[in-house]
Amino acid sequence: MKTSHSTQSPARLAVAVLLSQLLERLDRSAEPVGAEQYLSVVRHLKDELDELGTDPQLSALLDAYPSAAELYENLNYRHAGLCRSPLERSLDGELQARQLIQRVRRGGAAG
Repeated sequence: MKTSHSTQSPARLAVAVLLSQLLERLDRSAEPVGAEQYLSVVRHLKDELDELGTDPQLSALLDAYPSAAELYENLNYRHAGLCRSPLERSLDGELQARQLIQRVRRGGAAG
């Protein structure tokens, strides 16, 4: 069970913000990004997000940094599904997947 340490929260949040900014820049980089560098940032951000737990400022951080929000959602998918994605986008994705599955079952083109 995770407990919240109020003395660590501001420092953890600051680190999470910096890592979120870095991930955002890597995701939007026009230059190729090394896999090791990317994975290192993701691993460190994952650890910080885990430590933040239910920090009240976590939601604001995720709202400000879409790449961090996507990581958070993927990490928590098994517990909460697409908890941060707009419902319409989630439903559209599910509908498209069902349509594709039906076409493939009928032997239609997958594209």
